[in-house]
Amino acid sequence: KPHIVLISGIAWDHINVFPKFEDYESQFELLVDEIPKAGTLVYDDSDNLVSMIGAKDRTDVKRKPYEAHPYKIENGKAKLITANGDVPLLVFGEHNMKNINGAKLILEEIGVDETAFYKAIGSFNGAAKRLELMGENENTIIYRDFAHAPSKVEATTKAVKEQFPDRELIACLELHTFSSLNKSFLPEYSDTLSPANLQIVFYSPHTLEIKKMPAIDEEDIRNYFNNPDLRIFTKTEILVEFLKNQIWNNKNLLLMSSGTFGGLNTDELKKSIL
Repeated sequence: KPHIVLISGIAWDHINVFPKFEDYESQFELLVDEIPKAGTLVYDDSDNLVSMIGAKDRTDVKRKPYEAHPYKIENGKAKLITANGDVPLLVFGEHNMKNINGAKLILEEIGVDETAFYKAIGSFNGAAKRLELMGENENTIIYRDFAHAPSKVEATTKAVKEQFPDRELIACLELHTFSSLNKSFLPEYSDTLSPANLQIVFYSPHTLEIKKMPAIDEEDIRNYFNNPDLRIFTKTEILVEFLKNQIWNNKNLLLMSSGTFGGLNTDELKKSIL
């Protein structure tokens, strides 16, 4: 019976627990229906499913829809646009601008005014393992992200490309979770890596064996991701060698996984690229 609820998005995941999307979606309906009178629902109005749930009339429950906070990008840095001037940020990406607006609305509910909010938000350096800066030089930036669900993969890839539009982006995703290795779920990844100039998928056949899941055909993966040029790797050392041999001038690298890319030594990779 929460007094304040924020829903930032609904994208099917955890297929082993919720084998049907309808089962997954209904959990959010149940949560919102538990808000007591005088409670508040804060929700991303740009997400069609969330918007439908939020628009439902509930007795004495305040609705506060939001979209991305107005922002701009200057010299590779994101800034909030406010009535009292720009607020430089340490985070970037449209998904973060949405989350910032959602957080602002929640804080308003508990008595924190926008002056205090804008003063504080500039020092927020992001959630752990989300767009984590691994290293950079004048030509290349390497980010690591926990993204593995399709919606997170898409948002993270889009964010890095939007932040650095003049640089090529190499995006590397590890299929590691039960859902991401399931043939019934893989079509959800269609076009999620599309903002990247070079798209890479890594998975370990050994992981499939451990999870007692059937083998995946590489051509099927390319079809699921809707990219015939998708590069696929199943051995860590071959992936590392491929990345080391790239010309990294004016290119960024994004590594996305809830795993380790088969035991990838990220420090060693970073040194070889930077």
